[in-house]
This record gives sequence, structure tokens and C-alpha cells, in this order.
Amino acid sequence: MRRSLAMALALLLVSLLAACGGEKTTETKDVDLTEFYSGLETEYGWGDGYMADIEGELLENYYPGLSDISTVQLIARAPMMSAVVNEVVLLQCETEEDAAKAAAILQERIDYQVGDETNPGGAWYPESIESWKKAQVIQQGTYVALLASAEHQEEMAKAYNDLFA
Repeated sequence: MRRSLAMALALLLVSLLAACGGEKTTETKDVDLTEFYSGLETEYGWGDGYMADIEGELLENYYPGLSDISTVQLIARAPMMSAVVNEVVLLQCETEEDAAKAAAILQERIDYQVGDETNPGGAWYPESIESWKKAQVIQQGTYVALLASAEHQEEMAKAYNDLFA
């Protein structure tokens, strides 16, 4: 009886140690961000050049420091002439540390658009500011998204998160 109990405890201890051992890593699915963005474009009728690439100097002005982060994939688009909030940034970074830095930069964009007591906000119009208040930065491992949409915020965020489910 003692021998059986000792053996059972030993097996339990070994299984607990095995479960606790090893380095925890976050695994994320491989996601084609271009395909995802194309789906958004189709779903929400953003064709005919409605959304333009944010690149070069404009990218640096909107998201200071983002171009310094090494990315595997990067899509940054917004309408150039619209009072309606629609801004989408999708990126995959080399590391989760870089993804966290990118997420902070993208959150700064939202904070700037919303404004506060010392900054009137970049969005200007009350409806735009309300839309920016609902905007989200979502990090999934090395992937990060800034999703800001007056009309489709919840659906876009859900679709993005579903990519990783």
C-alpha cells in the first residue's frame, strides 16, 4: 500500500514538474494582412481609390517612430479626403517586443486624434472625436492593428481577432 501511494505521488510530482517546465512562448497563426485588408475593402466598399496608402513622410507624421521598427508586413491606409473616420494600420513585426513598441505608437495616434485639456485633438469635429474614442489598437503576438472606423469599428475588430482564434 505504501509503495503504491509513494509511486502515485512520484508520478504526480513528475507530471507537475513537466507541466511547469519549459519556456512559455506565444504562438500566433501566420496571417496574410494584405488578404485581410482586401476583404475589408470589399466588405465595406472602399474601392475606387477611397483608401490611400500612408507612406513616407506622411507615415512618419501620423505614427512617429513606426518606420524605425522592422516589419514583415505593413499596411497603412486612410481616406485622404473624408470627414468620416476610417484608418487602418496592419503590421507584423519581427518580435513581440517590436510589436509592443508599434502598439504604443499606434495608441499615441488615437490619443492625439481624441485630444485632451492641453491638446484640442487632431480629429476636430465632435463626431470624429467620438469615433476615435472607439478606435482600437489590438496586438496578437507579433501582429498589431490600429482600427478606427466610424461605421464598422466593432465588426473590424471582431474580424481581426477572429484571424487568430
